[in-house]
Amino acid sequence: MHLAEISAAVAPGAHAILLLDQAGWHGSGALIVPSNITLLPLPSKCPELNPVENVWQFMRDNWLSNRIFKSYADILDHCCFAWNRLVDQPWLIMSIGLRSWAHG
Repeated sequence: MHLAEISAAVAPGAHAILLLDQAGWHGSGALIVPSNITLLPLPSKCPELNPVENVWQFMRDNWLSNRIFKSYADILDHCCFAWNRLVDQPWLIMSIGLRSWAHG
């Protein structure tokens, strides 16, 4: 369903390349990949190639680590707070994911 949502957001006539790590569920045989998406797996054990790893680390370091959660709902509340705080700062997301080697 997630890939179908991404596919629907791809402009007509365009093609999306989706980077993904080597997590087992990313390579499921039951995965249906829309024709306007190509999956590009990153090499194993190379988190530095996946900018979202730095986003998760930033969220843990700044808003989610060293806490005791009272319940599952408390975890969800903290995670939603952290995510919403981050998405309110797109320049921060860009700086976290910036790779000097990706720019000529």
